[in-house]
This record gives sequence, structure tokens and C-alpha cells, in this order.
Amino acid sequence: MYKVLIIEDEDIIRNGLKYSFDWLSLDLIVVGDCRNGEEGLKGIAELHPDIVLLDINMPIKNGIDVLRESEGKYVFSTIIISGYDEFAYAQQAVKYGVTEYLLKPADQEQLMNALEKAKEQVELRKKFEMIKRNIKNPENLNLIKSEILTDNGQTSKYVASAIRYIKENYPKKISMNDLVEPLGMSITFLNKKFREETGYTFNEFLNLYRIQKSIELIKEGKMKITAIALSVGFSDYRYFNKVFKKYTTMLPSEFHDYFQKKNQLGSG
Repeated sequence: MYKVLIIEDEDIIRNGLKYSFDWLSLDLIVVGDCRNGEEGLKGIAELHPDIVLLDINMPIKNGIDVLRESEGKYVFSTIIISGYDEFAYAQQAVKYGVTEYLLKPADQEQLMNALEKAKEQVELRKKFEMIKRNIKNPENLNLIKSEILTDNGQTSKYVASAIRYIKENYPKKISMNDLVEPLGMSITFLNKKFREETGYTFNEFLNLYRIQKSIELIKEGKMKITAIALSVGFSDYRYFNKVFKKYTTMLPSEFHDYFQKKNQLGSG
């Protein structure tokens, strides 16, 4: 469930957002509400929300102050809810990567759509932060959490089957369509279940797994990078480089150089 923090100085709007919207139907829960930017910054630090609904024009600290002072410290997505006279001011928030900005009073359907986008954005940011933390230490770079890869009953039989299929067939050209008939379920259902339980699409997970396997082979230092790319399922070497850098922020050659130097030091 995604945690939502509301930062809004007008009581009517703040309480309206909190009590008149069906948060649970979107897998959301309001964990707190704040009356100004200073309270909002404390709430972000203490409650670690996934999504922040943020007003712009507030006392003590405004919405832009909140975005500026929290940038780089916490991982969340932001929906600006602004008055007409503050609309131009709200546009300044774009540089802080806000998901959406809505005009007061926020329409329920617009807010619902914005929240769905915010959930997707915060997932992407969490993945990016995880990769950034990992890349600081190439020795322990794991792109996929071990509990997802382990068939320990935490995923449904459909998702467990899909993950097992990837692990057994990743060097080949495969897709979720291959599992429709064996599992007896629609492609729409399987894709939805896979994303819900892993946080990734089937193709994202497949590419992550392929890159993880390529990293293991690079560490061993027994194969050329071009051969590694082919062995993990990438027929196009340039595309392999692109995907590798997307998930690790480094090129395969840089990883290769790192472990080559490490092995040389270890044998010296």
C-alpha cells in the first residue's frame, strides 16, 4: 500500500481531500496531513510518504520550499494542487519532477489519474535509488531482490511460473505470450499479476535478469563481452550496452575493467 501525505493550509480543502476520497480503492492510505510547509517537511522526514499532495501558497514555507529542501533526501512523487492565481508559480515545480499539478478544487477523476501516475513514478524512483546505492559497490550489485527470485511462496503460482520460465530460458527469445497456454490465463491477467507482485513488467524483469547474469559472467573474466551479450540473450551488442548502462549507470566494459584490475591485484 502506498502512503500519502497531504500538505495544504486550507482546512476545508485538506479535510475534503482526506475524507471525501476513496483512498483504499487505489491501494493508498493517508498517513498524515500538514497545515504549512514547515510541518510538511517534518512529516516527510518522519512518515516517509510515497506520494505528497502539495499546495504552493502556504505560510512559513511554501510548496516550492518543500520541494527544494527535500530534493535528493527522500524518495516520493508529488502532485501539486494549486489555486488559479498561483498556476504560473506552480509551473516552477516542474524542474523538481512533479507528477502532475491540478487546479483547486481538484476533480475526483483528475486526482485519481494523477495518483495512478504518481504510483508509477515513485516505483521508478525507488528502483533508480536502489540501483544508485548498489552501483557504489560493484561487488554487491544485485539488480533483483533475492526474495523475488526465490520460489518461497511469496508470489502467486502464476508469477512464480513466469519467473521460473525466465530463469530457465533467458538466453532465448521469450515473452509473456509463451505462458498464456501453459498457465491457461489471459495475457492481460498475467501481465497485471506480474507487475503487481514484482514491481516490474515481464520484459523489464527479463532484461534485469539478463543483465544480472551478464554481471556474474563479467566477474568471472573468462569470456569476451560480445560473447557474454549473446550468451544472456542479447543478439544486438549495442542494445546490450544500452540496457546494461540503463540499469547499472556503467558500461559493460567499465565493469570488465574494474574486475580485471581487481583480479590482477588479487593475484599479484
